[in-house]
Amino acid sequence: MQKVKVVFPDHLTANTNGVRETEIECGNYRGLVRALEAKWPGIEEVLTKTAVAINGQIYQDAWLEPIAPGSEVFFMERIEGG
Repeated sequence: MQKVKVVFPDHLTANTNGVRETEIECGNYRGLVRALEAKWPGIEEVLTKTAVAINGQIYQDAWLEPIAPGSEVFFMERIEGG
């Protein structure tokens, strides 16, 4: 497994102790969230309310999405449609 780059916008850095970028080893989004939760307990609950872009493709629910090595994952505010 190789690392992926994870970028947190300003609204999430309170949950990451000010960290804006990190690299995490994972094979899919579920593994990424688990690794982030191990690093910052409690962040999983916040991320379930957050949209994510994996290499520019936006997902409202990426739970089963694979993440290729060298990918960039960017978390953002969830946009509720109506």
